[in-house]
Amino acid sequence: MNISFQDWPDLFQGDWAELWPWLRETQRLREANFGRRVSFCVIINAKSGLCSEDCAFCAQSRRARTDIRPYPLLSREKLVEGAKAAAAAGASRFSLVTSGRGISSSREKQEILAAVAAIRDAVGIKVCASLGIVDHAFLTDLKAAGVTRFHHNLETAASFFPEICTTHTYEERLATIAAAKKAGLEVCVGGIFGLGESVAQRREMAETIGAVEPAAIPLNFLHPLPGTGLAHRPRLTPLDALKIIAAFRLSFPATTLIICGGRQVTLGSLAPLIFAAGPTPS
Repeated sequence: MNISFQDWPDLFQGDWAELWPWLRETQRLREANFGRRVSFCVIINAKSGLCSEDCAFCAQSRRARTDIRPYPLLSREKLVEGAKAAAAAGASRFSLVTSGRGISSSREKQEILAAVAAIRDAVGIKVCASLGIVDHAFLTDLKAAGVTRFHHNLETAASFFPEICTTHTYEERLATIAAAKKAGLEVCVGGIFGLGESVAQRREMAETIGAVEPAAIPLNFLHPLPGTGLAHRPRLTPLDALKIIAAFRLSFPATTLIICGGRQVTLGSLAPLIFAAGPTPS
């Protein structure tokens, strides 16, 4: 039952009764390619708020009116402590995530590189980074310091992106992903669903993701927060969320899928079904 992108409408038009055969196939694919193991990664909000970008879904956006606590880049010691806690909890990866368009100051770059090296030396965990739009030289330095995977979501389809963000372009995001791969880093590239995009636009983003050949695809579901540009959006139904996960597993049978933000509020008591739909070790 492996499907092409053109088959997505058949999956998305079905009801719960029609979903079960798809889930049997997604579970078969997951076990055939990855076994029954699961793993998880932990992120740390290494720099919070004060963002120049206007992403409509984000509580840290410059246009958001949310009750968040902004703070500068965390110290090396706090980042190492976070990595140790993640490893002790059983995580396989630990990712440094920062707010803003991208890390650009020399001071912050050096602090991040030192923190990555310290984590590499002190903690037995793979280090990832999600630092926004950055250049090839910094990505090369991150690789040398010990980062194994760079995370940079496309967020949505190119045709829908202007509805979500106007302060940078889709091409800039694609260029950052290309630069990370050129630097020798694995890339983690996914998006967020429930922004108001159509099924066709979900497929469009999936096709773009397929073209960049990421090592991992993180799938997020919008949690509409008061004060954000998408506060009015209804949450996806559990059925739609499971269809999205299943569609990606069927289209990317041997690629790691990571189910990330919004999974708990979207799926609720049905969250265990994500394991049938396709998440895998990262």
